[in-house]
Amino acid sequence: MVTVEIPADMELVYKRPQSLTETHTHYCPGCTHGIIHRLVGEVIDELGVKEKTIAVFPVGCAAWSFDYFNVDSYQALHGRAPAVATGVKRVHPDKVVFTYQGDGDLAGIGAGEIVNAAARGERITTVFVNNAIYGATGGQMAPTTLVGQKTTTTPLGRDPARHGYPTNIVELLSTQQGVVYAARVCVMSPANVVKAKQAIKKAFEYQLKGLGFSIVEVLSACVTNWGVSPVEALTWVKEKMIPYYPLGVFKDVGEGAQGGA
Repeated sequence: MVTVEIPADMELVYKRPQSLTETHTHYCPGCTHGIIHRLVGEVIDELGVKEKTIAVFPVGCAAWSFDYFNVDSYQALHGRAPAVATGVKRVHPDKVVFTYQGDGDLAGIGAGEIVNAAARGERITTVFVNNAIYGATGGQMAPTTLVGQKTTTTPLGRDPARHGYPTNIVELLSTQQGVVYAARVCVMSPANVVKAKQAIKKAFEYQLKGLGFSIVEVLSACVTNWGVSPVEALTWVKEKMIPYYPLGVFKDVGEGAQGGA
């Protein structure tokens, strides 16, 4: 590790969030999980809740997040992060509890868990990373894989007649009464990164106010399993993913919300 001394006459404008460790990540070059990690870490630092935050991590690309976040955490079984987070929050209602999940974990095997946590209005926050594919297990079709998208299990492209349609998680969850905030963002440009951080911060703030369930979906790139360059991946998100998964806030009921148990 190299330590860099900042001269006294220079202003520090950028540094590693204290809520992230100095561990080098395992993510592929061009993967945007690292950007999303940083945004969550910055939000935790800015809200001053590092010592009271408990994270619940998934099975998938983000399974090793406990090495990167400098907060207490649990490792959940595949898809069960919302159930674990529910238990943690109910036992420790004064803690800030969040899940960090990919599309296979949340929208696939964990679909029932996330829908029921949202319906109950659990006072937890979910950061949902959607890269339209199973990244950790070899590039199979995910619930969020786009129509026509080629994967190892859909070599001719996803066919709705055979495989059904992609799942719009945020739109689905926004219909649940227990949800107080549901938004979709991306991290494909500096401007988008700023908006993504604002959404994540609001989701955490609503939990601190004792409101209901909040979720922020982040469109992400998977250069390895998409078989493209990092630059091409950013373009693919813009031209292919965003038309089907439009960015925006789908529900924001603010301080007037009625939370769950």
